[in-house]
Amino acid sequence: MSRIVYVNGDYLPEEQATVSIFDRGFLFADGVYEVTSVLDGKLIDFAGHAKRLQRSLDELEMKNPTTEDELLEIHRQLVARNDITEGLIYLQVTRGAADRDFAYPAEDVKPTIVLFTQAKTGLADNPMAKTGMKIISIEDQRWGRRDIKTVQLLYPSMGKMAAKAAGAHDAWMVEDGFVTEGTSNNAYIVKGNSIITRHLGHEILHGITRAAVLRFAREAQMKVEERPFTMEEAKAADEAFITSASTFVMPVVEIDGEAVGNGQPGEVTARLREIYLDEMRKAAV
Repeated sequence: MSRIVYVNGDYLPEEQATVSIFDRGFLFADGVYEVTSVLDGKLIDFAGHAKRLQRSLDELEMKNPTTEDELLEIHRQLVARNDITEGLIYLQVTRGAADRDFAYPAEDVKPTIVLFTQAKTGLADNPMAKTGMKIISIEDQRWGRRDIKTVQLLYPSMGKMAAKAAGAHDAWMVEDGFVTEGTSNNAYIVKGNSIITRHLGHEILHGITRAAVLRFAREAQMKVEERPFTMEEAKAADEAFITSASTFVMPVVEIDGEAVGNGQPGEVTARLREIYLDEMRKAAV
């Protein structure tokens, strides 16, 4: 059976879902997106994703086609209609369809909103949490407003492919000598008693999972430093890890072919993953 997806107010079989060739998301990457995880049939940190969606839309002077309550109902309908117990819901909003012009179209153009599910078993019990990821470093060549979660993802895709070609799982991007983030995740190292991750700014995505993990870390009396770090620091760290909506907290055990710490997932990372999953399941909607 095909998936039921949501397009501009309608629930449709995926084969019947269409978007205009004049949609600005297609022509200009003039759109934003969010990905919300589903565990046990419930949404993880939905409110955080809805808030960031609104921020991204505001930064691009784009209208929100739904209220938060309406968006929650759409998410829940898609979970139910597709019988999703564990997986993801992808949401995309674009400025809408208009004749091709670099200038934004008239305000009466309706935004396009699309949502679909991806069933993914093993999100919570991902075996990589026990073995860890290998990453490489690449130059960060993206545009300067990475805090807006736009659909401009070609360079991160190139980074993923570079990592794959090198026999690794992902790439951390480096700008002016400092790590910004991974291709689809925030980056962290652990040194001594400190969890270190880059501070918020235009240089990185304001991760929803990042915010929750840092809050839980502080509540657990762990020391958190929000500052840039270099690849040299990362290679000399005791532990390293990433966070994202689909990987939660995932250990990094190798950087550019060099083992991080003892080359095994660390205790701090494992504890943070455990806390995150426990707390998020309790708060899921």
